Amino acid sequence: MSARLVIAIDGPGGSGKSTLAERLARDLRLPYVNTGMMYRAVAREARRRDVSPDDEAALEEIARNLRFELSSGSSMPVLTIDGAPPRWDLSAQEVEATVSRVSSHPKVRSVLRASQRRLGSGGGVIEGRDIGSVVFPEADVKVFLDAAPDVRASRRIEERTGTPPRHREGEEPIAEALAARNAADERTTPFVPPDDALVLDTSRMGADEVFEAVLDAVRERIAEGPRSAGP
Repeated sequence: MSARLVIAIDGPGGSGKSTLAERLARDLRLPYVNTGMMYRAVAREARRRDVSPDDEAALEEIARNLRFELSSGSSMPVLTIDGAPPRWDLSAQEVEATVSRVSSHPKVRSVLRASQRRLGSGGGVIEGRDIGSVVFPEADVKVFLDAAPDVRASRRIEERTGTPPRHREGEEPIAEALAARNAADERTTPFVPPDDALVLDTSRMGADEVFEAVLDAVRERIAEGPRSAGP
């Protein structure tokens, strides 16, 4: 397998991107980059500095000054932010409330897109919302995951609480935040899969089934020989 193999995984929140991407990266011994964490890092830093999520110039400066690298000493290098792995507070409600506005700015996206291309230049499993269409249009394998809104909400609740939803107090805000985030993100990066992407509706698929379907596509591409990892 080429070390420059690039696998792009896109789709809305709750579709199963992170579960699939991390497992693929571990199985294939490739770097794993969750680009959503990069936008969240900008949103978190903006909040820390009391920068408005509508101040594009200030947000662009924050994006330029954050240091995004890949960890070393592991068979699966992962994203680090200023030398440390992503922390739990990147998923805090305060970050969730502003990250869509932060990520809507073209200058912020341009800065982070350059970082994402650099991180994936040697190959990797890159997940996000426009990886196969914009960041790595020549990715060796493109995957687009989707799922019914109620399924995506249920998965996000379980991810945040650690247990399946049972109509507990606090679930509705999580589901509403996910719906609002996906709606806002779709205005910036419409959820349209690339023409050459493997599109999977994961509503009725287990994680193993999704993994095997994508792994088959990866094996087919490896047999053909990977394309260039460049944009």
